[in-house]
Amino acid sequence: MATDIKDTTHAVEAAAVMKLLPTRPRLLALGEPTHGEDALLVLRNDLFRQLVEQEGYRTIAIESDCLLGLVVDDHVTSGRGTLDDVMEHGFSHGFGASAANRELVRWMRAYNDGRPASDRLRFAGPLEMTGAASPRRALTALHGYLAAQVDPDLLPCTMETLDGLLGTDDRWTNPATMMDPTQSVGQSAEARDLRLLADDLVALLEAETPHLITATSRADWDRARLYGRTATGLLRYHHWMAETSPARMTRLVGLRAQMMADNLLAIAERGPALLFAHNGHLQRHKSTMQLGDLRLEWWSAGGLMSAHLGAGYAFLATALGTIRHQGVDTPPPDTIEGLMYALPDNQYVVDAPRLATAIADQRPTPRVAPWFGYSPLDPAHVAGLDGIVFVKDVRQSQHYP
Repeated sequence: MATDIKDTTHAVEAAAVMKLLPTRPRLLALGEPTHGEDALLVLRNDLFRQLVEQEGYRTIAIESDCLLGLVVDDHVTSGRGTLDDVMEHGFSHGFGASAANRELVRWMRAYNDGRPASDRLRFAGPLEMTGAASPRRALTALHGYLAAQVDPDLLPCTMETLDGLLGTDDRWTNPATMMDPTQSVGQSAEARDLRLLADDLVALLEAETPHLITATSRADWDRARLYGRTATGLLRYHHWMAETSPARMTRLVGLRAQMMADNLLAIAERGPALLFAHNGHLQRHKSTMQLGDLRLEWWSAGGLMSAHLGAGYAFLATALGTIRHQGVDTPPPDTIEGLMYALPDNQYVVDAPRLATAIADQRPTPRVAPWFGYSPLDPAHVAGLDGIVFVKDVRQSQHYP
């Protein structure tokens, strides 16, 4: 049986990954089972370079705030800002402190230098927010773009009207709202007016598409669409933050997944992209969470993207053997990770459906991680993966919090 498992493994290379798939996906998702390990990001960087050079990929999207990601995209495409500033202001979740992320940005900028716009690499962050952000930035940016290009009489409101309805940002970002919906402004009269105005602004953006692309550029129009998705998504999210029904939390986690998927589907429209995020965001099966006595179930961004794109979406889940500096030691031999750990190589990509067939009679048990920050593979879902990237031993990074 060990020989059968070995036969399902290949080097972690773009060519080997593509051989596992029926067609070149528009979104190739590479998951990680934990955050904060630069070794996994170095592997990601190497795979992205190969996808760029061998398979024509031109975009990478990582699990970070979508509006902050524009800072990184501006830098890698046009050289705007210094690398230090970009790493400080272009990432959420503290990801700007990663040496591997810094190297990714540096390499993308160097690759783009002197290339025509149509051949430049692009960077994106598909997440809407780290917390429940104010819709101000997205809404005012959308209004500003339209105000500069269309007849003022077509605008549903002035910037001053938006500013008055938005009020101070701390009204929207109050952390107590997550546990106490009565503190949310999401169902106030001002928020209801803003939802209608945001909808009208997005409708105007779509109605004026031919003029706007000609007058500005497709890239500027795409960015305005991102502002529109973000504004309407945040206002919808805040509306449900103020809800007191039992479905409140299920609705909120589902909305966040939907906003992430909408951004990624827009990214896929401009060509094949590599997506890097936590396995839990990318899985096809339904997500679950136990929150006290409340069990939440919702479709992750991966499930939504798979439904929309079919074979155009592929998912490689990463699994790990050890993270000893976090107390994750050698996996038990009767787990998926344990079976792969017994193989000699330190990292490889596995044909997941073939692996599931090879180990079917062994009925591996789920691994129980001693550290909450690591999510092991569920044996029940292995056959539904396109591949598994396995890293045997993850050593502590010296440059990442």
